[in-house]
Formats: sequence, structure tokens, C-alpha cells
Amino acid sequence: MGMRNASLDEILNHYDIFDDDFVSDPFPLLDQIRESGCPIAHSDQNGGSWMPTRHAHIVAMAQTPEIFTSREVGVIELSPESREGPYGGVRVPPIDSDPPEHHGHRRAILPTFAPQAVAKYESITRDLCNRLIDGFIDNGTADAASDYAQRIPVRVISMILGVPFEMEDDFVDWVRGVLETGLIDREVGLQSRMKIITFFMQQIEDRRANPRDDDLISDLLRLEIDGQPVDDIFVLGACNLMLIAGIDTTWSAIGSSLWHLAHRADHRHQLRDRPDIWPTAVEELLRVYAPVTMARIVAHDTEFEGCPMHAGDRILMAFPAANRDPRVFESPDQVLLDRENNRHVAFGAGIHRCAGSNLARLELRVALQVWMERIPEFELIDPADVTWKGGQVRGPRRCMVRF
Repeated sequence: MGMRNASLDEILNHYDIFDDDFVSDPFPLLDQIRESGCPIAHSDQNGGSWMPTRHAHIVAMAQTPEIFTSREVGVIELSPESREGPYGGVRVPPIDSDPPEHHGHRRAILPTFAPQAVAKYESITRDLCNRLIDGFIDNGTADAASDYAQRIPVRVISMILGVPFEMEDDFVDWVRGVLETGLIDREVGLQSRMKIITFFMQQIEDRRANPRDDDLISDLLRLEIDGQPVDDIFVLGACNLMLIAGIDTTWSAIGSSLWHLAHRADHRHQLRDRPDIWPTAVEELLRVYAPVTMARIVAHDTEFEGCPMHAGDRILMAFPAANRDPRVFESPDQVLLDRENNRHVAFGAGIHRCAGSNLARLELRVALQVWMERIPEFELIDPADVTWKGGQVRGPRRCMVRF
């Protein structure tokens, strides 16, 4: 039986974030949990977890890293092989760093993703989006997910890292191997991690032998933290993070937004008639279709909002649920492209708020603007044919449209 037909008791005690019903439309279930008398659910599925759903609870947890640690941020426990082993121990700083190390890790990479630093990628991203559309615009149909959304971040990240575009298909396979298949099939997950680490080890060795001055890997190798040069493991982890955190998340946001616009002619017209609302529109689409759920690990036995949590328990930070909390957002289930008051947590909250948010926003805005310039009118061919992937990152995998 799918989650859609489950009783409230089953949802509160046995939710399954990989259930097909939950993945295709998690919001009714998340609403039920959040508005029940028990807004922090607990499940025995997938190794067990707690899932807070209210904005205030999630923000409070994010702001208490001494209790809710980031030493593992995956929604499912890593296998011992992935956690240890020669490469398994490679982390993804600063996302899985805790204080006091976190501050230095984050400070080291922030300049790379400052607004003025990512602005230089706008014209390149625009050119890339136009080239992708050139490839299918004469067909009258396209898969907005696989022909467009999923190709943009992987190419932008490749360009920033200074690695060849020919790696695109490998990168996509590896990221899916970590964030999709690998969450269920641990062997696939381990192999995918190993491929990513091995590739970046080779890239680091190449930069050491042949220094460059125009890519992120070279920049990372020149970094210092507290006056000390960073080691290769830090650089490896940061590259690992760029790939895993920078690709699926952004393509899911782009794909979900195009899926939305495909069945909302009024919103297509609004964006065309009022280009001044693009900044708020991007934030609203991020709020409503927040793709990411991150995890935290309970550091020591504690009680939170009446829930007895034990050391080692996993917390699923349901950012998509927090973003539809009526205590914070007026008419939370309505998409209001000109919404002004929008304290969404699509990029997380607290010290681990996404360092790459400026780049993600730029990619999302440019991808949607170019599509709307070139293909102002489009619709889903068959809404029932759209397929979604979820768990750690939720977004459409297949989204056929006609124009």
C-alpha cells in the first residue's frame, strides 16, 4: 500500500521518504504530519529517523549544531565501507563539518560563491541554455528535465572546476549513483563515490604538476585556513561537494519550476508581462519546490519538543515541509510569484546554509528566463507521464512538454 492511502498513525510512525506516493507528491503527507498533534514524526523505515516538519523546529535544530551534528548529512546511513576505507573517509566540507572546524572550512570557500564572483558565469550559462534549446526547439516537443534542466548545472560545474565537458555523462551517472541508486544499493553508492574521488585525485595531481590560474581546483589548492595551506583531502572534499551538492539539487529546482510553468499559463503570462518580478519568482519557486532534505545526527541523548532522542538517531530536516508552514507563510500552498515576505529554507538554515546558493539562484533564473524567451508557451504532453525521483533530492526525471 502506498503512503497516500495510509492512516495518520502509519504516516507518523512508518513514513517512507522513498515511497512512490511520497516522492510524486509529498506535500499532503507532510501537511498531515505538520498539522497533527505530533509534528515531529518518527519512522522505523530505512534505518530509522525523526522528521520535524515545522519551520520553527527545523530552524532551531539547524541553529544547535552541538546537539544536532552534521557529521553525516545523508538521509540514509552510510555503509561501513563508504564511511571508512581509503577514500570513504573523504568528507564534503563545509557541509559535514561541525564547529570549530566548520568556520574555517566555510570561510575558505565563500569568496568563490559570493554574488560578484558568480556573476561572471551568467553570460556563459545563458549561452549554454540557448545552445541546448537550439537542439530541440524545431521538434515542437522536448523533455524539459533530461534535455534541458539536467544538462545545465553539470556543464556549469564542469566549467568552474576546469574539467572537460566530455565528463558530463560520467558526472551525471556518478551523482545519480550517490544520491539515487546508491541510497538503496550500497555497492553502487560505494563505486560511485570511488569514481568521483579517484577522478578528483587525478585532477589535483595534474594541477600540482601543471598549475593553472583559472579554475576552482587551482584556487582551492592555493587556499589557507588559519595561516596553514589546505591539504589535498580538504580540496578533494570540496570538489566532491561541488559535484554532489551542485548538480542534482539545481537541476531538480529548474525541472520542478518548468513543470510548474508548463501547467500554469497565468504564471507564464505574469513573468512575461512583469519581468520585474523575476527575483521574487525565483525565491517563490525555490520555496514551493525546495528539492533538498538534509540529515543531522543526534550527538547525545536529548529531548526536543517532547520527543526523546538518542545519540546516533538520524534527523531528516524536511525543508520542503518547513517552506509550507502556515505559521510563517500566508497561503503557503499558493504559488505567488510576487510574494515579498519569503523566509524560506530551501537552502537550509543556520551555519550550514548552502554556500552555493548564489550560483544556484543564478542558474535557476537564467535557465527559466532563456526558456521563457525562446519558448513562451508550452504545456505538459501528459501530466501522468511525468516521473519524479526523491529521497535526498526531489525533482522530475522525465517531463515531456509540447510547444
